[in-house]
Amino acid sequence: MEISLSELRPAGYAWLLEKLGLTGIPNWHRSMVSRTGAQYTKFHGDHAEQVFRVQYWPGDKVGDHLEFALKYDGVNLGLLALIFSHIAASELADHIKSRPIGKYARRLWFFFEFLTGSQLPICDLTSGNYVDAMEPEKYFTLQNGEKSRRHRVVDNLPGCRSFCPVVRKSKKLSLLDYGNLRQRCEEIVRVFPPELLRRALSYLYNKETRSSFAIEHIEPGASRTEKFIALLELAGQDDFCSKQQLIELQNRIVDPRFRDHDYRSSQNYVGQTVAGYREVIHFIGPRPDDLPDLMAGLIEAHQRLKSDRFSAIIHAAVIAWGFVFLHPFEDGNGRIHRFLVHNILALRGVLPTGLMFPVSAVMLKDPAAYDASLEAFSRPLLQQIDYQLHEDGKMTVTNNTACWYRYFDATAQAEALFDFVERTVEEELVAELSFLANFDNAKKSLQRVVDMPDRLIDLFIQLCLQNNGRLAKGKRSAHFAFLSEEELKTMETAVKNSYSL
Repeated sequence: MEISLSELRPAGYAWLLEKLGLTGIPNWHRSMVSRTGAQYTKFHGDHAEQVFRVQYWPGDKVGDHLEFALKYDGVNLGLLALIFSHIAASELADHIKSRPIGKYARRLWFFFEFLTGSQLPICDLTSGNYVDAMEPEKYFTLQNGEKSRRHRVVDNLPGCRSFCPVVRKSKKLSLLDYGNLRQRCEEIVRVFPPELLRRALSYLYNKETRSSFAIEHIEPGASRTEKFIALLELAGQDDFCSKQQLIELQNRIVDPRFRDHDYRSSQNYVGQTVAGYREVIHFIGPRPDDLPDLMAGLIEAHQRLKSDRFSAIIHAAVIAWGFVFLHPFEDGNGRIHRFLVHNILALRGVLPTGLMFPVSAVMLKDPAAYDASLEAFSRPLLQQIDYQLHEDGKMTVTNNTACWYRYFDATAQAEALFDFVERTVEEELVAELSFLANFDNAKKSLQRVVDMPDRLIDLFIQLCLQNNGRLAKGKRSAHFAFLSEEELKTMETAVKNSYSL
């Protein structure tokens, strides 16, 4: 039985924001305490509201609600950074001193100094067990975190002060099995002959390129297509997540007139012009002055994750989606974001040698899921940004927004990439390899009927597949008038049998 709102009072992050008069991107978990009644949890999509019994009320002090938040609402670095900037450091220090060996107090101490770069007036701890900054059973964390002797806390965060998204171990992500994914890829590869795999790789590079451009409704010319394919071929050989490499990458995939020599110096946004020339804003990037530090943080986080036995898919999600949210260039951000998925998965050894995932093709087939992964961040973000849109289309952001890009919850993006990769392996990859194997079988069968040039055999198969296994009369008269009725029927049957039509 639900309790009336008048009998509920916020706790944890919700209480702190209300107490301090602050607004922020809502945490995935909101706590309320009932003056009477039972405990229960309601779910609203990916968000949960939990009602606790009155015995759980932490008190009326900031420190008590901060500990409650860590214990029940979880680690939200963005909200913690916002709250820490609006409370008296002395008040927090007094709270920590009152329980110096408490694990939540020590974690609060560590998070304050990690997020603010300032030290509290507290002496270093000299004894006691170490506790993890983030619980590995709840979050994706570093396995080899650095020990902070001052706090007796293991810094197992997946990033640094300048950039540190958090990924929760949701039910879906708890099923993530990197070893099984690679094993499944190897099983697929073993079914097909090496020659077909070599041909398939060229086709998959082409498909991935076309799909990545198509997501942005761009039809690239032959030159831009070839350049992007060449980059995909290098994805497993070099680490592109450095400032110089990213700039060079941008220069190679955009129109030469829109090449950048550094991160952008103007405010960018994604919008849509509707009736009355009104602009509907869908996404706003960070202020250009914030970009150098944010991008340096993203690159440092990448190196931190690469050197640890951290989940490769979570690593790719955090960096690739983090990149597109930072939107550091005037053009090409989306294509670089999708390229980084390939780059990181290849560097981390997820793929067997000589194979690649056409993951953009799956994104293109399911644009709603891909858009949802972007909007999970952009929608709540827009509510936190104050901006002015000028008549010339230029934008000015008037408030401090860096912490929301720096410390976002990347769980939704990691779940999306997990789904995309799984579907790429089980559906797209198998379908493409099977198509080529069937094509080879059909081609051999047709060559036994009539020894035609490869160009005509390929065209015959293509035209038959476009017409349910039969060659249309107009196509026959235009290209294959030389075939007898018997030859035609035999060749059509060969195509149908090869593709089980």
